[in-house]
Amino acid sequence: MIVETEGLTKNYGTRTVLRGLDLAVAEGSVLALLGPNGAGKTTTIRVLSTLTRPDGGTARVCGFDVVRSAADVRGVISLTGQYAAVDEEQTGRENLVMIARLRSLPRQAARKRAAELLDRFDLADAADRRVRTYSGGMRRRLDLAMSLVATPRLLFLDEPTTGLDPVSRTTMWDAIGDLVRDGVTIFLTTQYLEEADRLADRIVVLHNGNVAADGTADALKSSVGGTRLDLTFASAEDALRARSAIGGTVDGPVLGVPSDGSARHLHRVLDALAAAGVPAVTVSSHRPTLDDVFTSLTAVAA
Repeated sequence: MIVETEGLTKNYGTRTVLRGLDLAVAEGSVLALLGPNGAGKTTTIRVLSTLTRPDGGTARVCGFDVVRSAADVRGVISLTGQYAAVDEEQTGRENLVMIARLRSLPRQAARKRAAELLDRFDLADAADRRVRTYSGGMRRRLDLAMSLVATPRLLFLDEPTTGLDPVSRTTMWDAIGDLVRDGVTIFLTTQYLEEADRLADRIVVLHNGNVAADGTADALKSSVGGTRLDLTFASAEDALRARSAIGGTVDGPVLGVPSDGSARHLHRVLDALAAAGVPAVTVSSHRPTLDDVFTSLTAVAA
């Protein structure tokens, strides 16, 4: 495990943000930490990246204790925060060379590494423009590139695509996918459930400073129910008649019926409706989404 926490707590005055948090993250994986605002996502990253000292419990990153061996932790991680930490008066190339020099790379090696990252993040054409002329998506890509000047074992991404347009967000997702294929472990917080669904091997839902749920996207979706058939009828009366024949839940002219998602079950339902003389006008299949999971878990945990 590249990240392990046990009983992690953090208070800000009288407000408790983390309440005995237990986490374990496997190396080479992507963990997405979800939760409403104030759930403790950013505080968790700040503790694990040594920016904030915990008030209780333990946390180890790459085998190093985040309090006793903070310098060792910083040597193997990188962090991209919620806001792009770039110098707008420098060019993209100058930003990267600066970070490389701060990482003790010789001048020639620093320029070579900057050129590699500019190519990788599709910024080569804008390399010698001042960053203040960059779009929001370009700034975020540059910020991520700066986090990778020295390749980390573990990269923390705190809401990396907040405020980006859909095209820029997809570009960032592709870049993150490339990092995972290179063996970098990703610890991601996000407000975009689609982002977690696409990128994460495992999802942890945080609520009120503790874990409300932990599992793969598919497992979490299954936890709030299976597939449902939504059958629309010509009238609410027909929906009620259909319910008498096959069961389910009526909402106006729509009848919701639990299903295993198979074609065989759909055929049985349609045959039963035909026999009852109340054929459906339309049929759609609905599987729980991460939105359903998030709403269900945070409502229960509230």
